Amino acid sequence: MVATRSVHKLRELGDLLHLERGILLSLDDLGVQGEPVEDGPTFEANARIKARFAAEATGLPSLADDSGIEGDALGGGPGVLTRRYSGPNATDASNNAKLLAALEGLPPERRGARYVCVLALALPDGRGPLGRLPVILRRGTCRGRIATVPRGEGGFGYDPVFEPAAEPPGGRTLGLYSPAEKHVISHRARAARRMLPVLRDLGF
Repeated sequence: MVATRSVHKLRELGDLLHLERGILLSLDDLGVQGEPVEDGPTFEANARIKARFAAEATGLPSLADDSGIEGDALGGGPGVLTRRYSGPNATDASNNAKLLAALEGLPPERRGARYVCVLALALPDGRGPLGRLPVILRRGTCRGRIATVPRGEGGFGYDPVFEPAAEPPGGRTLGLYSPAEKHVISHRARAARRMLPVLRDLGF
């Protein structure tokens, strides 16, 4: 299962992993109540928290994604606060607007950024010395820069304001990429490719 309630993430991970002997289900699909407390200082820590929460609640191997965007000029921000960057009721539009405002007037060479994704797989069988479920981590990164204005309606999150490194300044954002193009270079795709052999070894 996948420790998410996001239909976007569930669909994207399903497209990326192509499991041969398993299906991906969300927390809502299995009727899991409550939310994990994502208070970790890193993507890795929060991915572990979410994966263990789902595995404890369901007794199933559970995959969690913690991802976000890090801006060079913002000291790595918004980082783990990516999803709620513009406040507790943040939307993609409000987050993008705040990010563009924070970088307003900066030239392309100072708008460097990277998308980061950490996938964590928690296994319900066996516990470590502290009684915690074992977790396997895989990380993927996509370098680029923040555009000056949003462009494109594809993808989700910060995709309309993120120009991959292969694009020139003012070039296409991920919001203008097709799903197939995005799956070649995205942070989540790279993390998924690194996690796939682990899932295959487990029989999925």
